[in-house]
Amino acid sequence: MSRKFGRKIKRVVIKIGSGIIANFYMKPQSSGLRSIVKEIALLRKKGIDVVLVSSGSIVLGLGEIREHVRPTDVASLQALAAIGQNVLMRTYTDLLKKSKLRCAQVLLTWEDFDDRKRYNNARSTINKILGYGLVPIINENDTISTDEIKFGDNDKLSALVASAIEADLLLILSDVDGLYDSKDKEKKIFREIKEVTKEIESLALGTTKKNVSKGGMITKIEAVKIATHAKIPCVIANGDTRNVVKDVIAGKRIGTFFFEKEEKLLAKRHWISFGAKPKGKVVIDQGAKEALLKGGRSLLLPGIVSWEGHFKKEDVVVIVDQKDSEIARGIINYSVGDLHKIDDKKRKTEVIHRNDMVLCQR
Repeated sequence: MSRKFGRKIKRVVIKIGSGIIANFYMKPQSSGLRSIVKEIALLRKKGIDVVLVSSGSIVLGLGEIREHVRPTDVASLQALAAIGQNVLMRTYTDLLKKSKLRCAQVLLTWEDFDDRKRYNNARSTINKILGYGLVPIINENDTISTDEIKFGDNDKLSALVASAIEADLLLILSDVDGLYDSKDKEKKIFREIKEVTKEIESLALGTTKKNVSKGGMITKIEAVKIATHAKIPCVIANGDTRNVVKDVIAGKRIGTFFFEKEEKLLAKRHWISFGAKPKGKVVIDQGAKEALLKGGRSLLLPGIVSWEGHFKKEDVVVIVDQKDSEIARGIINYSVGDLHKIDDKKRKTEVIHRNDMVLCQR
């Protein structure tokens, strides 16, 4: 029985992991990439837009300097990314040229998603490249950004890109066949998952090739949550599987398929929840917590116990209860300095409007 997507696939984001990019010797794994590129060419002939989000710059940088162990200090990682990025793009350019395709490099930082104006500019740039008939190849600009190491192997980046350009599918290609049940002796693969629950997240906790990547299944599940909340279905599959791209698009039951959420988070709310990096934290009391969760109210000043961070007006902050459990995220109406200046803490000042708040669905 084949899979049925909720809509026709006209635009797909394909994330390719480091384990697919490089071989044991930290050199480009051309045979596997050649097969994927040929499948991308077939999709383009069918009129399907393809955007690649590719890892691999750091591991290919290791290969260039003939090292095998991934360093941990930021300066070395950034230097390796600079070295390997040239190798990565040369590999893609040569392979795509053989299929009569051209590509364009897009380097992004998390700040490009954190700032709404830059977010919209990035989306417009990618759409324009697709309009020219080229294949955008997107990577974290980790020669200047330190956050890539924290987010893990570009998984979150691929989901944010898919959300920004309103893709119809996110396909994450890794060196595993999908999400498997670590509690099952036979380690069976989940073929379909309707919702990412806490139990599913617990199954994703595993190991990864530390000398190759910094991700793992847990970062892929985080990416799935971002995509599915934007009503984008997601498949995690093994990039070494023959005809993997073509077969996934055709609906064959390979890898793990994650259904999109029935209700799509609106663009602004999705950005608050997943795209923006919180600049601070606001701690609220039990009364305010109940008002937010049950009453759908705005957050007023009397319900705030304390705050921390260096946020300014219109920054995104995390709202937590007194046990430090996340309740919501929202755009704050005051800077931290302004909050300190308010003399009457019992005044019903609206700190975060309910329309600028997303209750925790993480």
